[in-house]
Amino acid sequence: MTHSFPRPAPQPPVPAYRSDPAFDAVPERARHRYRPRRLWRSRVVRLGTVFTLLALCGLVILALVREQTGTEGFLVGLGLAMLPVPLLLGAFRWLDRVDPGPWRNLIFAFSWGACAAALVAIIANTFAHRWIATATADPSAADTLGATVIAPVVEESAKAAGVLLLFLFRRRDFGGIVDGVVVAGFTATGFAFTENILYLGNAFGEDQEIGTSGFASVTAATFFVRIVMSPFAHPLFTVLTGIGCGIAALTARRKRVRRAVLPLLGLVLAMGVHALWNGSAALGPWGFYAVYGAFMVPAFGLLTWLAIWTRQRELRTISGELPAYAAAGWISPAEPLALSSMRARGLARSYAARSFGPSAARAVGEYESFATSLAFLRHRARRGAAGPDFAAREQELLYHLWQRKEVAGPALTYAARATGRVWTPPPHRDYAGYNPYRS
Repeated sequence: MTHSFPRPAPQPPVPAYRSDPAFDAVPERARHRYRPRRLWRSRVVRLGTVFTLLALCGLVILALVREQTGTEGFLVGLGLAMLPVPLLLGAFRWLDRVDPGPWRNLIFAFSWGACAAALVAIIANTFAHRWIATATADPSAADTLGATVIAPVVEESAKAAGVLLLFLFRRRDFGGIVDGVVVAGFTATGFAFTENILYLGNAFGEDQEIGTSGFASVTAATFFVRIVMSPFAHPLFTVLTGIGCGIAALTARRKRVRRAVLPLLGLVLAMGVHALWNGSAALGPWGFYAVYGAFMVPAFGLLTWLAIWTRQRELRTISGELPAYAAAGWISPAEPLALSSMRARGLARSYAARSFGPSAARAVGEYESFATSLAFLRHRARRGAAGPDFAAREQELLYHLWQRKEVAGPALTYAARATGRVWTPPPHRDYAGYNPYRS
Protein backbone atom coordinates (compact mmCIF):
# COMPACT_ATOMS: atom_id res chain seq x y z
CA MET A 1 0.00 0.00 0.00
CA THR A 2 1.35 3.43 -0.90
CA HIS A 3 0.78 6.27 1.54
CA SER A 4 1.16 9.96 0.79
CA PHE A 5 3.10 11.93 3.40
CA PRO A 6 1.89 15.28 4.77
CA ARG A 7 4.03 18.24 3.78
CA PRO A 8 5.28 20.66 6.42
CA ALA A 9 4.73 24.41 6.34
CA PRO A 10 6.53 26.24 3.51
CA GLN A 11 8.39 28.59 5.87
CA PRO A 12 11.08 27.74 6.70
CA PRO A 13 11.65 25.24 3.85
CA VAL A 14 11.69 21.60 4.89
CA PRO A 15 12.95 18.69 2.77
CA ALA A 16 10.09 17.16 0.82
CA TYR A 17 8.65 13.80 1.72
CA ARG A 18 9.18 10.84 -0.52
CA SER A 19 6.03 9.07 -1.61
CA ASP A 20 7.69 5.66 -1.47
CA PRO A 21 9.84 5.39 1.68
CA ALA A 22 12.97 3.29 1.44
CA PHE A 23 12.41 1.02 4.43
CA ASP A 24 15.01 -1.52 3.40
CA ALA A 25 17.74 0.45 5.22
CA VAL A 26 16.02 0.39 8.59
CA PRO A 27 18.06 -1.45 11.27
CA GLU A 28 16.54 -4.62 12.63
CA ARG A 29 16.78 -3.66 16.31
CA ALA A 30 14.23 -1.00 17.21
CA ARG A 31 15.63 2.19 18.68
CA HIS A 32 13.77 5.02 20.35
CA ARG A 33 15.68 7.63 18.37
CA TYR A 34 17.23 7.60 14.96
CA ARG A 35 21.02 7.46 14.92
CA PRO A 36 22.97 6.99 11.68
CA ARG A 37 25.36 4.09 11.69
CA ARG A 38 29.03 4.94 11.82
CA LEU A 39 31.11 1.93 10.99
CA TRP A 40 34.35 3.89 11.30
CA ARG A 41 33.84 4.47 15.01
CA SER A 42 33.23 1.84 17.69
CA ARG A 43 30.52 2.83 20.12
CA VAL A 44 31.80 0.42 22.76
CA VAL A 45 35.30 1.88 22.60
CA ARG A 46 33.92 5.40 22.76
CA LEU A 47 31.76 4.74 25.82
CA GLY A 48 34.46 2.69 27.49
CA THR A 49 37.03 5.45 27.09
CA VAL A 50 34.73 8.14 28.45
CA PHE A 51 33.64 6.23 31.51
CA THR A 52 37.17 4.98 32.20
CA LEU A 53 38.36 8.59 32.33
CA LEU A 54 35.46 9.51 34.59
CA ALA A 55 36.24 6.55 36.86
CA LEU A 56 39.88 7.69 37.13
CA CYS A 57 38.70 11.19 38.03
CA GLY A 58 36.41 9.62 40.63
CA LEU A 59 39.26 7.69 42.21
CA VAL A 60 41.41 10.83 42.39
CA ILE A 61 38.65 12.97 43.89
CA LEU A 62 37.87 10.17 46.33
CA ALA A 63 41.47 10.12 47.51
CA LEU A 64 41.59 13.92 47.82
CA VAL A 65 38.36 14.14 49.81
CA ARG A 66 39.35 11.27 52.08
CA GLU A 67 42.72 12.91 52.70
CA GLN A 68 41.04 16.13 53.81
CA THR A 69 38.23 14.61 55.88
CA GLY A 70 39.72 11.36 57.17
CA THR A 71 38.08 7.98 56.77
CA GLU A 72 35.44 8.48 59.46
CA GLY A 73 34.59 11.98 58.28
CA PHE A 74 34.38 10.75 54.70
CA LEU A 75 31.90 8.02 55.61
CA VAL A 76 29.74 10.41 57.63
CA GLY A 77 29.81 12.98 54.83
CA LEU A 78 29.01 10.33 52.24
CA GLY A 79 25.97 9.09 54.15
CA LEU A 80 24.56 12.57 54.75
CA ALA A 81 25.33 13.86 51.25
CA MET A 82 23.38 11.01 49.64
CA LEU A 83 20.08 12.01 51.25
CA PRO A 84 18.93 14.70 48.75
CA VAL A 85 20.32 12.98 45.65
CA PRO A 86 17.38 10.60 44.91
CA LEU A 87 14.86 13.43 45.39
CA LEU A 88 16.67 15.79 43.04
CA LEU A 89 17.33 13.16 40.36
CA GLY A 90 13.75 11.92 40.61
CA ALA A 91 12.40 15.46 40.15
CA PHE A 92 14.53 16.08 37.07
CA ARG A 93 13.61 12.69 35.60
CA TRP A 94 9.93 13.48 36.16
CA LEU A 95 10.33 16.60 34.05
CA ASP A 96 11.74 14.43 31.27
CA ARG A 97 8.85 11.97 31.13
CA VAL A 98 7.37 13.32 27.89
CA ASP A 99 10.42 12.46 25.82
CA PRO A 100 12.90 10.76 28.18
CA GLY A 101 16.54 11.04 27.24
CA PRO A 102 18.83 8.01 27.21
CA TRP A 103 20.03 6.93 30.64
CA ARG A 104 23.63 6.82 29.47
CA ASN A 105 23.52 10.58 28.87
CA LEU A 106 22.17 11.19 32.36
CA ILE A 107 24.68 8.83 33.95
CA PHE A 108 27.43 10.67 32.09
CA ALA A 109 26.09 14.03 33.28
CA PHE A 110 25.95 12.94 36.94
CA SER A 111 29.37 11.29 36.73
CA TRP A 112 30.87 14.35 35.09
CA GLY A 113 29.59 16.58 37.87
CA ALA A 114 30.58 14.24 40.70
CA CYS A 115 34.01 13.30 39.33
CA ALA A 116 35.48 15.47 36.57
CA ALA A 117 33.92 18.84 37.47
CA ALA A 118 34.52 18.32 41.20
CA LEU A 119 38.16 17.37 40.58
CA VAL A 120 38.77 20.44 38.41
CA ALA A 121 37.06 22.67 40.98
CA ILE A 122 38.93 21.39 44.02
CA ILE A 123 42.33 21.68 42.31
CA ALA A 124 41.66 25.10 40.74
CA ASN A 125 40.06 26.57 43.86
CA THR A 126 42.90 25.36 46.08
CA PHE A 127 45.54 26.76 43.74
CA ALA A 128 43.72 30.11 43.39
CA HIS A 129 43.22 30.45 47.15
CA ARG A 130 46.89 29.86 47.86
CA TRP A 131 47.95 32.29 45.14
CA ILE A 132 45.65 35.05 46.41
CA ALA A 133 46.71 34.47 50.03
CA THR A 134 50.35 34.72 49.04
CA ALA A 135 49.84 37.80 46.87
CA THR A 136 47.73 39.71 49.40
CA ALA A 137 49.18 38.31 52.64
CA ASP A 138 45.61 38.26 53.94
CA PRO A 139 44.03 34.79 54.28
CA SER A 140 40.58 36.17 55.17
CA ALA A 141 40.53 38.32 52.02
CA ALA A 142 41.63 35.27 50.03
CA ASP A 143 38.66 33.31 51.42
CA THR A 144 36.18 36.03 50.50
CA LEU A 145 37.62 36.70 47.05
CA GLY A 146 37.95 33.01 46.30
CA ALA A 147 34.34 32.27 47.28
CA THR A 148 32.72 35.21 45.48
CA VAL A 149 34.87 35.47 42.33
CA ILE A 150 37.05 32.42 41.71
CA ALA A 151 34.76 29.60 42.81
CA PRO A 152 31.69 30.64 40.74
CA VAL A 153 33.78 30.97 37.57
CA VAL A 154 35.70 27.74 38.07
CA GLU A 155 32.80 25.58 39.26
CA GLU A 156 30.21 26.76 36.75
CA SER A 157 32.69 26.41 33.89
CA ALA A 158 33.57 22.88 35.00
CA LYS A 159 29.91 21.85 35.24
CA ALA A 160 29.00 23.60 31.99
CA ALA A 161 31.67 21.63 30.14
CA GLY A 162 29.68 18.42 30.70
CA VAL A 163 26.44 20.06 29.53
CA LEU A 164 28.15 21.46 26.44
CA LEU A 165 29.67 18.08 25.58
CA LEU A 166 26.21 16.52 25.44
CA PHE A 167 24.87 19.55 23.57
CA LEU A 168 27.57 19.24 20.90
CA PHE A 169 27.95 15.47 20.55
CA ARG A 170 24.44 14.26 21.46
CA ARG A 171 22.50 16.93 19.62
CA ARG A 172 19.61 14.63 18.71
CA ASP A 173 19.06 13.89 22.40
CA PHE A 174 19.20 17.61 23.19
CA GLY A 175 16.01 18.93 21.65
CA GLY A 176 14.89 21.80 23.87
CA ILE A 177 14.71 23.54 27.21
CA VAL A 178 13.56 20.50 29.19
CA ASP A 179 16.53 18.47 27.95
CA GLY A 180 18.87 21.30 28.95
CA VAL A 181 17.31 21.58 32.41
CA VAL A 182 17.49 17.83 33.02
CA VAL A 183 21.10 17.40 31.84
CA ALA A 184 22.25 20.46 33.82
CA GLY A 185 20.32 19.28 36.86
CA PHE A 186 21.95 15.85 36.82
CA THR A 187 25.40 17.42 36.36
CA ALA A 188 24.94 19.90 39.20
CA THR A 189 23.46 17.26 41.51
CA GLY A 190 26.56 15.12 41.01
CA PHE A 191 28.81 18.09 41.73
CA ALA A 192 26.87 19.08 44.85
CA PHE A 193 27.01 15.46 46.06
CA THR A 194 30.82 15.42 46.03
CA GLU A 195 31.07 18.93 47.47
CA ASN A 196 28.69 18.06 50.30
CA ILE A 197 30.83 15.05 51.23
CA LEU A 198 33.79 17.39 51.60
CA TYR A 199 31.97 20.04 53.63
CA LEU A 200 30.14 17.61 55.90
CA GLY A 201 33.25 15.47 56.39
CA ASN A 202 35.30 18.52 57.38
CA ALA A 203 32.53 19.68 59.74
CA PHE A 204 32.47 16.26 61.40
CA GLY A 205 36.24 16.37 61.83
CA GLU A 206 35.98 19.81 63.43
CA ASP A 207 33.36 18.52 65.85
CA GLN A 208 35.65 15.65 66.78
CA GLU A 209 38.46 18.10 67.60
CA ILE A 210 36.40 20.49 69.76
CA GLY A 211 34.12 17.84 71.23
CA THR A 212 30.73 19.19 70.13
CA SER A 213 27.78 17.03 69.15
CA GLY A 214 24.02 17.12 68.63
CA PHE A 215 22.16 20.15 67.28
CA ALA A 216 24.89 22.52 68.48
CA SER A 217 27.54 20.79 66.34
CA VAL A 218 29.13 22.17 63.18
CA THR A 219 27.96 19.06 61.34
CA ALA A 220 24.32 19.75 62.21
CA ALA A 221 24.62 23.41 61.13
CA THR A 222 26.31 22.44 57.85
CA PHE A 223 23.69 19.76 57.21
CA PHE A 224 20.87 22.25 57.80
CA VAL A 225 22.29 24.90 55.47
CA ARG A 226 23.47 22.64 52.63
CA ILE A 227 21.07 19.68 52.71
CA VAL A 228 17.85 21.08 54.20
CA MET A 229 17.81 24.73 53.10
CA SER A 230 19.67 24.72 49.81
CA PRO A 231 19.97 21.31 48.14
CA PHE A 232 18.75 23.02 44.96
CA ALA A 233 21.48 25.70 44.94
CA HIS A 234 23.95 24.11 42.52
CA PRO A 235 21.18 22.75 40.23
CA LEU A 236 19.65 26.23 40.17
CA PHE A 237 22.91 27.79 39.01
CA THR A 238 23.76 25.25 36.32
CA VAL A 239 20.18 25.02 35.02
CA LEU A 240 20.68 28.53 33.64
CA THR A 241 23.43 27.14 31.41
CA GLY A 242 21.15 24.25 30.44
CA ILE A 243 18.35 26.64 29.50
CA GLY A 244 20.75 28.57 27.27
CA CYS A 245 21.74 25.34 25.52
CA GLY A 246 18.10 24.27 25.23
CA ILE A 247 17.03 27.52 23.58
CA ALA A 248 20.03 27.28 21.25
CA ALA A 249 18.92 23.77 20.26
CA LEU A 250 15.54 25.18 19.20
CA THR A 251 17.08 28.06 17.24
CA ALA A 252 17.24 27.83 13.45
CA ARG A 253 20.50 26.40 12.17
CA ARG A 254 21.11 29.44 10.01
CA LYS A 255 21.30 31.69 13.11
CA ARG A 256 24.77 30.56 14.08
CA VAL A 257 25.70 33.57 16.17
CA ARG A 258 22.62 33.22 18.35
CA ARG A 259 23.19 29.48 18.76
CA ALA A 260 26.74 30.19 19.97
CA VAL A 261 25.90 33.13 22.23
CA LEU A 262 22.92 31.63 24.11
CA PRO A 263 24.89 28.89 25.97
CA LEU A 264 27.57 31.45 26.90
CA LEU A 265 24.90 33.85 28.16
CA GLY A 266 23.41 31.08 30.30
CA LEU A 267 26.88 30.32 31.70
CA VAL A 268 27.49 33.98 32.59
CA LEU A 269 24.12 34.16 34.38
CA ALA A 270 24.95 30.96 36.27
CA MET A 271 28.26 32.47 37.41
CA GLY A 272 26.52 35.68 38.52
CA VAL A 273 23.85 33.91 40.58
CA HIS A 274 26.48 31.61 42.07
CA ALA A 275 28.62 34.63 43.04
CA LEU A 276 25.61 36.32 44.66
CA TRP A 277 24.86 33.19 46.67
CA ASN A 278 28.45 32.73 47.85
CA GLY A 279 28.83 36.43 48.56
CA SER A 280 25.78 36.44 50.82
CA ALA A 281 27.77 34.45 53.40
CA ALA A 282 30.10 37.46 53.81
CA LEU A 283 27.13 39.65 54.79
CA GLY A 284 26.55 37.73 58.02
CA PRO A 285 23.60 35.54 59.00
CA TRP A 286 20.96 38.18 58.29
CA GLY A 287 22.45 38.99 54.91
CA PHE A 288 22.48 35.32 54.02
CA TYR A 289 18.83 34.85 54.97
CA ALA A 290 17.87 38.04 53.11
CA VAL A 291 19.46 36.82 49.88
CA TYR A 292 17.96 33.38 50.42
CA GLY A 293 14.41 34.68 50.93
CA ALA A 294 14.45 37.61 48.52
CA PHE A 295 16.26 35.99 45.60
CA MET A 296 17.04 32.29 45.84
CA VAL A 297 13.56 31.02 46.73
CA PRO A 298 11.75 33.16 44.10
CA ALA A 299 14.36 32.23 41.48
CA PHE A 300 13.91 28.55 42.28
CA GLY A 301 10.13 28.90 42.05
CA LEU A 302 10.38 30.75 38.73
CA LEU A 303 12.65 28.14 37.17
CA THR A 304 10.43 25.34 38.48
CA TRP A 305 7.42 26.99 36.85
CA LEU A 306 9.38 27.46 33.61
CA ALA A 307 10.38 23.79 33.52
CA ILE A 308 6.81 22.57 34.14
CA TRP A 309 5.36 25.04 31.62
CA THR A 310 7.88 23.88 29.04
CA ARG A 311 6.90 20.28 29.66
CA GLN A 312 3.26 21.16 29.06
CA ARG A 313 4.28 22.96 25.87
CA GLU A 314 5.94 19.75 24.70
CA LEU A 315 2.61 17.97 25.10
CA ARG A 316 0.92 20.73 23.09
CA THR A 317 3.57 20.29 20.40
CA ILE A 318 2.61 16.61 20.12
CA SER A 319 -1.08 17.45 19.73
CA GLY A 320 -0.25 20.10 17.14
CA GLU A 321 2.21 18.18 14.96
CA LEU A 322 0.87 14.61 14.83
CA PRO A 323 -2.56 15.33 13.23
CA ALA A 324 -0.73 15.77 9.90
CA TYR A 325 0.30 12.13 10.08
CA ALA A 326 -3.21 11.12 11.10
CA ALA A 327 -4.54 12.87 8.00
CA ALA A 328 -2.07 10.85 5.89
CA GLY A 329 -3.27 7.59 7.43
CA TRP A 330 -0.17 6.70 9.40
CA ILE A 331 -1.88 7.01 12.77
CA SER A 332 -5.51 7.12 13.87
CA PRO A 333 -7.21 10.49 14.56
CA ALA A 334 -7.49 9.74 18.29
CA GLU A 335 -3.81 9.03 18.80
CA PRO A 336 -2.53 12.65 18.88
CA LEU A 337 -5.07 13.34 21.62
CA ALA A 338 -3.93 10.37 23.69
CA LEU A 339 -0.22 10.98 23.09
CA SER A 340 -0.53 14.58 24.34
CA SER A 341 -1.73 13.40 27.77
CA MET A 342 0.59 11.65 30.24
CA ARG A 343 -2.44 10.05 31.93
CA ALA A 344 -3.75 8.67 28.63
CA ARG A 345 -0.31 7.33 27.70
CA GLY A 346 -0.05 5.46 30.98
CA LEU A 347 -3.60 4.15 30.58
CA ALA A 348 -2.79 2.86 27.08
CA ARG A 349 0.17 0.87 28.40
CA SER A 350 -1.95 -0.55 31.22
CA TYR A 351 -4.70 -1.53 28.79
CA ALA A 352 -2.21 -3.28 26.52
CA ALA A 353 -0.66 -5.13 29.46
CA ARG A 354 -4.06 -6.35 30.69
CA SER A 355 -5.24 -7.37 27.23
CA PHE A 356 -2.13 -8.84 25.61
CA GLY A 357 0.64 -9.03 28.21
CA PRO A 358 3.88 -7.21 29.09
CA SER A 359 5.30 -7.39 25.57
CA ALA A 360 2.31 -5.46 24.23
CA ALA A 361 2.73 -2.81 26.92
CA ARG A 362 6.37 -2.50 25.99
CA ALA A 363 5.41 -2.09 22.31
CA VAL A 364 2.93 0.66 23.21
CA GLY A 365 5.62 2.42 25.25
CA GLU A 366 8.01 2.28 22.30
CA TYR A 367 5.25 3.55 20.02
CA GLU A 368 4.68 6.51 22.32
CA SER A 369 8.39 7.30 22.35
CA PHE A 370 8.71 7.08 18.56
CA ALA A 371 5.61 9.23 18.04
CA THR A 372 6.93 11.86 20.46
CA SER A 373 10.29 11.95 18.68
CA LEU A 374 8.46 12.30 15.36
CA ALA A 375 6.41 15.26 16.63
CA PHE A 376 9.51 17.04 17.96
CA LEU A 377 11.39 16.32 14.73
CA ARG A 378 8.64 17.92 12.67
CA HIS A 379 8.47 20.85 15.09
CA ARG A 380 12.22 21.48 14.75
CA ALA A 381 11.88 21.24 10.97
CA ARG A 382 9.26 23.99 11.04
CA ARG A 383 11.69 26.20 12.98
CA GLY A 384 14.56 25.43 10.64
CA ALA A 385 16.48 23.56 13.36
CA ALA A 386 16.31 20.06 11.82
CA GLY A 387 19.41 18.48 10.31
CA PRO A 388 19.98 17.54 6.67
CA ASP A 389 18.95 13.94 7.42
CA PHE A 390 15.41 15.03 8.33
CA ALA A 391 13.69 12.92 5.66
CA ALA A 392 15.62 9.73 6.56
CA ARG A 393 14.98 10.19 10.26
CA GLU A 394 11.28 10.81 9.66
CA GLN A 395 10.91 7.71 7.51
CA GLU A 396 12.58 5.47 10.07
CA LEU A 397 10.35 6.77 12.87
CA LEU A 398 7.27 6.22 10.71
CA TYR A 399 8.41 2.70 9.95
CA HIS A 400 8.75 1.88 13.66
CA LEU A 401 5.28 3.32 14.29
CA TRP A 402 3.86 1.20 11.48
CA GLN A 403 5.42 -1.93 13.01
CA ARG A 404 3.57 -1.35 16.30
CA LYS A 405 0.37 0.19 14.94
CA GLU A 406 -1.70 -2.97 15.27
CA VAL A 407 -1.16 -3.12 19.05
CA ALA A 408 -0.66 0.53 19.95
CA GLY A 409 -3.45 2.03 17.83
CA PRO A 410 -6.39 0.37 19.68
CA ALA A 411 -4.74 0.92 23.08
CA LEU A 412 -4.26 4.65 22.47
CA THR A 413 -7.75 5.02 21.02
CA TYR A 414 -9.17 3.33 24.12
CA ALA A 415 -7.10 5.63 26.36
CA ALA A 416 -8.27 8.74 24.50
CA ARG A 417 -11.90 7.74 25.00
CA ALA A 418 -11.44 6.63 28.61
CA THR A 419 -9.85 9.97 29.56
CA GLY A 420 -12.51 11.99 27.74
CA ARG A 421 -10.12 13.42 25.17
CA VAL A 422 -12.19 12.04 22.29
CA TRP A 423 -15.97 11.90 22.41
CA THR A 424 -17.98 8.97 21.04
CA PRO A 425 -21.67 9.72 20.38
CA PRO A 426 -24.29 7.28 21.70
CA PRO A 427 -25.96 5.05 19.08
CA HIS A 428 -29.29 5.77 17.36
CA ARG A 429 -28.96 9.55 17.50
CA ASP A 430 -28.28 12.11 14.79
CA TYR A 431 -25.17 14.18 15.46
CA ALA A 432 -24.68 15.51 11.95
CA GLY A 433 -22.27 18.41 11.95
CA TYR A 434 -21.24 17.81 15.56
CA ASN A 435 -17.46 17.96 16.19
CA PRO A 436 -16.55 14.67 17.96
CA TYR A 437 -13.24 16.09 19.29
CA ARG A 438 -13.11 18.32 22.28
CA SER A 439 -11.02 21.44 22.04
